[in-house]
Amino acid sequence: MDGVSAFDEPLKKLLGGATAKVMAEHLDLHTVGDLLHHYPRRYEERGRLTALADLPLDEHVTVVAQVADARILMFNNGRGKRLEVTLTDGNGRLQLVFFGHGVHKPHKELLPGRRAMFAGKVSVFNRKMQLAHPTYQLLDVESIDGAEATEAVDAFAGRLLPIYPACKQLDSWRIAKAVDTVLPSAAEAVDPLPPGLREGRGFTSLPEALLKVHRPQTKADIAQARDRLKWDEAFVLQVALARRRYADTQLPAVARRPRPGGLLDAFDAKLPFTLTEGQRKVSGEIFDDLATEHPMHRLLQGEVGSGKTMVALRAMLGVVDAGGQAAMLAPTEVLAQQHHRSITEMMGELAEGGMLGGSEQGTKVVLLTGSMGVAARRQALLDLVTGEAGIVIGTHALIEDKVQFHDLGLVVVDEQHRFGVEQRDALRSKGKQPPHLLVMTATPIPRTVAMTVFGDLETSVLDQLPAGRSPIASHVVPAKDKPHFLSRAWERVREEVESGHQAYVVCPRIGDDAEDEAAGGKGKKKVPEDDGEKRPPLAVLEIAEQLAKGPLAGLRIEVLHGRMNPDDKDEVMRRFAAGQVDVLVATTVIEVGVNVPNATAMVIMDADRFGVSQLHQLRGRVGRGSAPGLCLLVSEAHEASPARARLSAVAATLDGFELSRIDLEQRREGDVLGQAQSGVRSSLRMLTVIDDEEVIAAAREEAAAIVAADPELERLPELRIALDALLDKEREQYLDKG
Repeated sequence: MDGVSAFDEPLKKLLGGATAKVMAEHLDLHTVGDLLHHYPRRYEERGRLTALADLPLDEHVTVVAQVADARILMFNNGRGKRLEVTLTDGNGRLQLVFFGHGVHKPHKELLPGRRAMFAGKVSVFNRKMQLAHPTYQLLDVESIDGAEATEAVDAFAGRLLPIYPACKQLDSWRIAKAVDTVLPSAAEAVDPLPPGLREGRGFTSLPEALLKVHRPQTKADIAQARDRLKWDEAFVLQVALARRRYADTQLPAVARRPRPGGLLDAFDAKLPFTLTEGQRKVSGEIFDDLATEHPMHRLLQGEVGSGKTMVALRAMLGVVDAGGQAAMLAPTEVLAQQHHRSITEMMGELAEGGMLGGSEQGTKVVLLTGSMGVAARRQALLDLVTGEAGIVIGTHALIEDKVQFHDLGLVVVDEQHRFGVEQRDALRSKGKQPPHLLVMTATPIPRTVAMTVFGDLETSVLDQLPAGRSPIASHVVPAKDKPHFLSRAWERVREEVESGHQAYVVCPRIGDDAEDEAAGGKGKKKVPEDDGEKRPPLAVLEIAEQLAKGPLAGLRIEVLHGRMNPDDKDEVMRRFAAGQVDVLVATTVIEVGVNVPNATAMVIMDADRFGVSQLHQLRGRVGRGSAPGLCLLVSEAHEASPARARLSAVAATLDGFELSRIDLEQRREGDVLGQAQSGVRSSLRMLTVIDDEEVIAAAREEAAAIVAADPELERLPELRIALDALLDKEREQYLDKG
């Protein structure tokens, strides 16, 4: 397999140390294979000039244009000089500026009429677009007579010029030269696609695709190469996921079928409402999985308030009926306590098994968290090991070594993105055989991302809201342009409180000194790229004080944030839930699962500092009762900025799936797939999870068929090599989600 070795060759050997170092440090390219998979972002046709009028500000661009004029200007009483060059493409104009000693060479070379390729960062000076000190490469031909020159220029103009993702230290055409050096190795590329599949879909070979993507002769070459390279990425990734799913089906599990006339039937009989169509359908899928002898691995997605807890509870009751135990894992203590409260309320006397007044069919529902007292904890552990407790709800305290189950049959994980794989596996190992697994998330995930990121889980979606949920009106409040809008926002909060309701005010930061001394403070982590402002994000403690003295004086205001002691947090939440607090000023600790039906208004300060999905999650905390909800997104972002566009999108729709798609389009894939899955992230170069839904779906089908026929891929050694490159062993674990 010497093809592998050519691709594994370090760049240093071929390109020299200096270039290799820049590639490694700034572009994360280390081997010949890395560079061959560093595809051009777009292609310039040399004959057709880039429209100078449409250049994006602050981006590193490459343009092809003609010099209109060039002049040297003196400044600083003749001590300094600068060269100003004006470029034109027949439509727009662009200024280039060179200073100091840097003016001599361009002054000699950039003469009016010359054509060249220029690269630099676009800025604005005196209301004109300019590139300061760009690098350039002349495109016209010297030292040959007129006729030959025209011919040479014509040949040149027809070619497609690859423009690579570049960095300040390395221009696109220097990357192109490096690619020329390693391109011969493309011939040795090991093709991961099984020959039948490649021919059946009419794909070009991998060496040819690499050649065509880097050095296309025609636009058809580019399309052909892209189709092939996209498919490879989708396919290898889906094979990895299909192998995980296959391995999971090989694990043994105890089939858990609810017995008729048991706990589940008794629970259904006392439900005061009927399940929605969606809840019935999803429950059906879950009970089918539970009846099989290999572990269920299902992802249950549903908007905040779509009734996921009800579906999960029915699954847990079914497992208890079948003689097993069920554990529900929540990301925080507040949430674990809340689940415990709402589940015992829904079950009533059925949750008091073995107690006086408890029901015949009942079971015990216990809570297990890190901050419980010793006696309560000892009793809970005892109830688990004897099997007295059929259902346990807790935080990751459930995973500790001391916790033993009598017969763990089902694990329900709430809010997957806060819960890593190691934890999932640790809990799994507590069953005599691997328990069934149901993962719940209220973050809507577009189908393509579900197929890519959660590709080892089967997916169920709850997309109708139960009857009785109220609509939420959302508005953007432009605090900078229209300060009176912000005053009106506080009046609205006051009106809600006066009519007997409560409100949340959410800030990105806590504002205590500990936070500011910490590495930049959590809130400072992300200042959106599109706002030049440098002020720190607004903080809970400061805003609470301002409101109490100013616009909300006289109301009962309390604060809640992650650095409070757990008992204090619970106490504040309890008082807020009991209606003893009018306005809760909090960080995003309230994002997950806090249920206060009487809270009808939410004001999110510096809303542009939050992601789209996070804003949607936060907003889901109001309008949970019969009164309509109101969500005000306060922002100082400038009206034309991407940050404001994000906020307007959130204000315009309550459909989480639509928003998650917008979120994905704005962040692109890298963030969505997450740093933790280094394997996936570095492998997606050509594929975009948003636009390539058909490719991903088709690759998933082919991958499933291939793995079913040959789980170890013994007949497909090339595919195995590609898989190993995508996933060294740890990465295969990572695929399971960070």
